[in-house]
Amino acid sequence: MAKERKETFATDSEIPIKATYDAPKQPIEMPGEFPYTRGVHAGMYRSRLWTMRQYAGFSTAEASNERYKYLLSQGTTGLSVAFDLPTQIGYDSDHDFAEGEVGKVGVAIDSIKDMEALFKGITLQDVSTSMTINSTGYILLGFYIALAKRQGADLSKIRGTIQNDILKEYAARGTYIYPPKPSMRIITDIFDYCSRELPSWNTISISGYHIREAGATAVQELAFTLANGKAYLLAAQAVGLDINVFARRLSFFFNAHNNFFEEIAKFRAARRMWAKMTKDLGATDAKAQKMRFHTQTGGSTLTAQQPHNNITRVTLQALAAVLGGTQSLHTNGYDEALSLPTEAAARIALRSQQIIAHESGVTDTVDPLAGSYFIENLTNEVEAAAWKYIEKIDAMGGAVKAIEVGYMQEEIARSAYDYQKKVEDESQIIVGQNQFVVNEKQDTPIFRIDDSIRTLQIEKLKALRNNRNPEKVAACLAEIERRTKENINLMPAVIEAVENDTTLGEIADVLRGVYGEYRG
Repeated sequence: MAKERKETFATDSEIPIKATYDAPKQPIEMPGEFPYTRGVHAGMYRSRLWTMRQYAGFSTAEASNERYKYLLSQGTTGLSVAFDLPTQIGYDSDHDFAEGEVGKVGVAIDSIKDMEALFKGITLQDVSTSMTINSTGYILLGFYIALAKRQGADLSKIRGTIQNDILKEYAARGTYIYPPKPSMRIITDIFDYCSRELPSWNTISISGYHIREAGATAVQELAFTLANGKAYLLAAQAVGLDINVFARRLSFFFNAHNNFFEEIAKFRAARRMWAKMTKDLGATDAKAQKMRFHTQTGGSTLTAQQPHNNITRVTLQALAAVLGGTQSLHTNGYDEALSLPTEAAARIALRSQQIIAHESGVTDTVDPLAGSYFIENLTNEVEAAAWKYIEKIDAMGGAVKAIEVGYMQEEIARSAYDYQKKVEDESQIIVGQNQFVVNEKQDTPIFRIDDSIRTLQIEKLKALRNNRNPEKVAACLAEIERRTKENINLMPAVIEAVENDTTLGEIADVLRGVYGEYRG
């Protein structure tokens, strides 16, 4: 045998890779059957393709509305909303802390008037909408429900997802407001309300995506995400919710990075682990045991150098997600290491999904890589490594405690540091960045948001406040405060408040007054 290229081979999670594999000794599983390793549906993409959900949001609601209509015209089958940082952390656009950030990394939404503009000409009952929002998720959901009611929608048919995953904010992303325990209370309020009023709505998207973007390995992404998922299950059960009801509407959000086979194994292991976890906690309904997940290609893998190389990266990552059985997929624009994606880059990203779906043939059979000696063994190894982390977190008292003592944060930081060292010593090759470099003039079109957007939003807020009933707003805010203090479900009061033109920042401030702000 010729000398091998490297002394050892391993996945990004340091799972050793052998030259050859034997068939693992395990029972034959079928798609659509417990533990769902091979897919949550018997027919998978033979019956229905995944939702092609392009993530977009920038500037004003009116500007984002134009992009949504364009994406829908190009074949997007679901909308996915990005919000700016002030919206994410509960500040109206006229707040001092919002200066310099309004409309920059997402769309600014201060009131139901902005939500109306965001979806102008789009019938909410006809689309599935995902909203990447966490600490203020209860308010944005309130805006969405209020708008659906104004459109005359049947709320039982409203489909979509709010991310609503606050634990990963403490562990990796940072857009939290309130301390962990009251934040968990808000989430269970949403579970309870939607199980009764919005039965088709996914009440949480338990997110490994941002954990991975912060530097976690594939195994850590899987383990920490499922540990957080377990914490949400236990929190809901603690307030008397039925796991067979609320767990049906839990969904997940994973990253797809470049290590092709490890990513596929991660997705297959995730379904199997979640099925076992929910069953162990009392779920007997198959829909409560099935993991449904959205995938986004890896933003942190994209390079500013030779940005067109990112089209290949995104395509490989998207293919891994499809072969891993995702229910929904967003593909990043090739220019996202430089700016928000241009319209042209967003179109290429969508076309990548469409080519995989309609030209590659990989959707013609269920779980095409099932039975691969390598994939089956790697699925088992990824699962075993993830369970070790979860067992350690359980011994600490669960995900909330592990976050409070900094365990997850420290593990992610250590992995990020180790990876960066590999990039710098070139043991990890990044094509076009640390190897195969060329001197090139950067001529990729840049999409920038002007600071004047904040002025426009401030004028909207002035008009809103001048034309609403201040007594009614005050009464709505008082009711939200009462419910917060007395631990009564917040959602009905939040919906009434936004229907009466109360702003996002005003509602968030009521809860700040009761709960305080978490400083980490």
